Amino acid sequence: MLVNDKDFKQWVSDLKNDIRRSQIRAMVKVNSDMLRLYWRMGADICEKQKTTSWGDGWLNELSRELMAEFPEMKGFSYRNLRYIRQWYEFYNQDVIIWQQPVAKLGDTNMKQPVAQIGEDVFFSVPWGHHLYIISQCKDVDKAIFYLNQTVEQGWSRAVLLNFIDTDLYGRQGKAVTNFDRFLPDEQSDLAKQTLKDPYSFDFLTLDGVYRERELENGLMQNVTRFLLELGTGFALVGRQVPLIVGDETVYPDLLFYHLELKCYVVIELKVDKFKGEHLGQLGLYVSAVNHLKKKPTDNPTIGLLICKTKNNVMAQYALESTNQPIGISEYQLSQLMSEDIKSQLPTIEDIESTLSSEE
Repeated sequence: MLVNDKDFKQWVSDLKNDIRRSQIRAMVKVNSDMLRLYWRMGADICEKQKTTSWGDGWLNELSRELMAEFPEMKGFSYRNLRYIRQWYEFYNQDVIIWQQPVAKLGDTNMKQPVAQIGEDVFFSVPWGHHLYIISQCKDVDKAIFYLNQTVEQGWSRAVLLNFIDTDLYGRQGKAVTNFDRFLPDEQSDLAKQTLKDPYSFDFLTLDGVYRERELENGLMQNVTRFLLELGTGFALVGRQVPLIVGDETVYPDLLFYHLELKCYVVIELKVDKFKGEHLGQLGLYVSAVNHLKKKPTDNPTIGLLICKTKNNVMAQYALESTNQPIGISEYQLSQLMSEDIKSQLPTIEDIESTLSSEE
């Protein structure tokens, strides 16, 4: 029977994958077309708002007219039209979209742009993601950062919200390093942007006094979340990987390989304040990996020390005393938002309610 024929089953499997890819491409195109429509609508709404005297209820009336004419289409509710207007106003002030400038789609009297984003990127981000971003980002550059990351990393809404909540924008590339001294310019820049400060370990349930091994165990038990926090490109080689140095064996906490940097990354965890002597141990591990693991085609191994707290000046001085490329960051177990700030933001329930009514 054909159901047991390997060639037939393989052909059917390939065909299914092709259909799935086609569905994804179709969904991306539908989303892009919808967002372009929203952008034009936003431009028109803002223009009419400036040039007409239709009173306060015209947007509500527009919603009723559109929903009656196009009952099969979602997105024309009064609430969503307001979001469309807000979305257009937010980006049209300071952003130019490559290949199709915002000026062509709306107001020609634009300010000098402070941020840019590719047209394909901007219009490929799902509408729900756009709503999350404009509701919680007051700065255009910050919003553009999250739009780019959403497309590059393939973030879901939940992942996007997590990284906005933990301020990835403010943490990216902020580790104290000495990469400029030891790495070529291109690798140094990429390595610095790869590291964060602080790292958010809010997925851990550690409380009170805990040891480094407990922190390490918690990260390995939540390795998927840990890898997500580390960022794209990190592949786990192992924990406590034995490195034979002469007649002794040393065990770095965590060993990774970074696919974009094309190098090993040794991570050491410290549950107390940074001390200069921490670098001696990490430097030994980095050197050992270079000798025992690094291939001729690999770039030099880098070290990352993640500690509870640090004095940035002390960290920089200590880095000047080592001859290995190392970065130093802090970690946080949780980040609490003040009630004043929380009260000014729409709740997840508010946003989800809007999205569910428009999808």
